[in-house]
Amino acid sequence: MTNQQMTNDHLTRIQTMLEEQGYIADRSIVMAVYLSMTLQKPLLVEGPAGVGKTEIAKVMARALDTELIRLQCYEGLDAHSALYEWNYQRQLLHLKIEEQSGKSVNEKEATIFGEQFLLKRPLLRAITQDKAPVLLIDELDRADEEFESFLLEVLSDWQITIPEIGTITATHVPAVVITSNRVRELSEALRRRSLYLWIDYPTVEKELQIIHTKLPDINERLAQQITGFMQRIRALKLKKTPGVAETLDWATALYKLHQAHLEPSLADETLGVILKDREDIQTVRKMMVTIIGQLEGA
Repeated sequence: MTNQQMTNDHLTRIQTMLEEQGYIADRSIVMAVYLSMTLQKPLLVEGPAGVGKTEIAKVMARALDTELIRLQCYEGLDAHSALYEWNYQRQLLHLKIEEQSGKSVNEKEATIFGEQFLLKRPLLRAITQDKAPVLLIDELDRADEEFESFLLEVLSDWQITIPEIGTITATHVPAVVITSNRVRELSEALRRRSLYLWIDYPTVEKELQIIHTKLPDINERLAQQITGFMQRIRALKLKKTPGVAETLDWATALYKLHQAHLEPSLADETLGVILKDREDIQTVRKMMVTIIGQLEGA
């Protein structure tokens, strides 16, 4: 077997692995996941909200039968919140118990800085697992640049220094998926350190396949109309363009309402499933009959 054939086999296995977990992946996604795992480099995934960026990490963890460790980023996130904290209440309780032990103050203090008093946050948990986990660093663009710089150091060295204990080095390097909605531009340093994947809104065919994967019993006509409707409203100037997540929510809602096709009145009543802004709902509502009429005639 040639090297090219071996590579193709690996890619096929990864695609099968993802599809078995219900994730419809095109070649670019499969290649990005393969290279990220092979080169042991973080995979930076960008794209509109709701297109399945976070889901990549989730299905990787399920497919690899390993733990998913998620670091949800937000404005003001600091190193300690991502690394570790000391369990102060437990330390105080331990010192209370040690009051009558006869030990010196230094000896008592030494007993409270052990792993049993350490609260491991996502980054520390990720490097101390018995099996390499999948580390999801979600919405890194919401954290500030200072935290991003700190994170880059951790991803480069895979070790963390705790002053009271010492340096902890990763037993297994985790698979890392970083997501961004481009709230702010991430640094060039992080981009150079990572592999890059852009996920856009799916094509009609892919979105229809996603619906059938998640809802195999849905009526074919309804599934096609939902897909066509979503594709058309994404072409409008909306404040919050709905993603695949909203498509699936709407398909599930209409399926549970026992619909066989898209009715204008019911579509109008359920717009809040896919649109999360009042003006967007008003915009789509004005075009509802026209859009569904086009779908009926297609």
